[in-house]
Amino acid sequence: MPDTVIPRIDADRDLSLRWSGRVSLTRRILAVNIFALAMLAGGFFYLDSYRSRIVDSRVAQAMREAHLMAAALAAVPETDRKALALELARDTGTRLRLFAPNGAEIADSRAMGLRNFVLVDPDKDGPGPAAGRFLDAVIDTVVSAQRPPLYRERPRGTAWPDVDFARAHHAAVASVWRAPDRTPVITAAAPLAGGQVLMTAINARDITATVRIERFRLSLVLLVVTIVSIYLSLFLARTIVGPLRRLARAAVRVRLGRAREVVVPRLPDRRDEIGSLARAVSDMSQALRARIDATEAFAADVTHELKNPLASLRSAVDSLASVRQPELQEQLLAVIRDDIHRLDRLISDISEASRLDAQLSRAKFEPVDIGAMLAALLISRETRGIERGVRMKIDRTAETPLLVMGEGARLERVFENLIDNAISFSPDRGLITIGLSVADRHVVVRVEDEGPGVPEEARDAIFRRFHSIRPQSEAFGRHSGLGLAIARTIVDGHQGSIAVESREDRLSGARFVVTLPMTEAN
Repeated sequence: MPDTVIPRIDADRDLSLRWSGRVSLTRRILAVNIFALAMLAGGFFYLDSYRSRIVDSRVAQAMREAHLMAAALAAVPETDRKALALELARDTGTRLRLFAPNGAEIADSRAMGLRNFVLVDPDKDGPGPAAGRFLDAVIDTVVSAQRPPLYRERPRGTAWPDVDFARAHHAAVASVWRAPDRTPVITAAAPLAGGQVLMTAINARDITATVRIERFRLSLVLLVVTIVSIYLSLFLARTIVGPLRRLARAAVRVRLGRAREVVVPRLPDRRDEIGSLARAVSDMSQALRARIDATEAFAADVTHELKNPLASLRSAVDSLASVRQPELQEQLLAVIRDDIHRLDRLISDISEASRLDAQLSRAKFEPVDIGAMLAALLISRETRGIERGVRMKIDRTAETPLLVMGEGARLERVFENLIDNAISFSPDRGLITIGLSVADRHVVVRVEDEGPGVPEEARDAIFRRFHSIRPQSEAFGRHSGLGLAIARTIVDGHQGSIAVESREDRLSGARFVVTLPMTEAN
């Protein structure tokens, strides 16, 4: 398989969670949703600016009304001004006071019996208004709202700032005060002709009531959204964290060596990323289980295969010490040499078979011309000479390069093993045909011999490790039974396939078919 360059630094940076990695997923989901709710709760602070705009509007309105009422009072004789002031106070719902040029109070609608300006004593209110005032105080403190001065009645003869300002600048002016129950009190003053000043006062409790109603509505919305958000967060955490914990427990049990006891949940009903992860972990555990089984079987097979030559070698060595005839000694030494060669060949093949998967995973794949490789193999074989007069030929359907992505040395080993196998089973002066063709964007290589062929029931078994069916004429121990197993491992590592079948021409012999995917260059 081709090299894969993994950007480890970038991947680690993308997957790192820093401090949040120490917090459970359930708490993080809740924290994210509660943070969104906290942003919604910021609407409480928006109500402060809403209240400020209403107060500013009412201040401007109070100044206009004071100016108009001052003009109306200036238009009537002084003897009629008290009666008009009382009528205006009744119509506008404000408290009117008229001051002389020297600051003395001339008229007061409250003193004339109109009590439309009454401040509420907070000590006599119930728990509801008290809670509202407490929330007002908390929000004003959090948003650092400017706190108006407390409104207090002034003794007779004490000047009001608005009155002094209106008299001095001949212009209307207004101020905002705070009643004992935290409701706004708006006062306004406007000059009259002759130095007199009109002052109005109103307790705008409707502003506070409006703001509190809106805050109550926002509280209800926030409460409902909070309950729904927490429920959905817990539901989301359950659908995510629960399966992940099950997978984690199964993975831990696999890590502890209990792979056969573990059933990793596949979650077939889930089509999301959690389901994909569950199926991937399940497939991984099954592959691990198969790899463990294969390793155990391989170890058992290695032990069995090594014991045979070792037993023969031990017997020959033990017998050599008691044998005095030179002919028997020479026979025993020949047996010892054959067993040593057999062990050396067996150990070399075992070493290659055990390291093949790891080597293929690190191999650097490059374009390989299969046609040129087979032609070079054929020339090399003919140069060294082929035993028993066996002949070889290549049959190609096209002369264009047939390129596959792979490691040339490994693929060469595959076809060497197939050619060795074909030579072993070929009769004297038999013909081995190597066919090359292209089918469905794959290079197909067929190696045919004229030997006895492979029984249909053994066509899968011959690719297993240490499984060997050899010709009767071949000396025992010349092959380890790993050649075809190594070939299949290499072909699988190149995303190809290898199989054995009968010849299409119905002649005796076997046909090994290797299929490898072609490169895009083809």
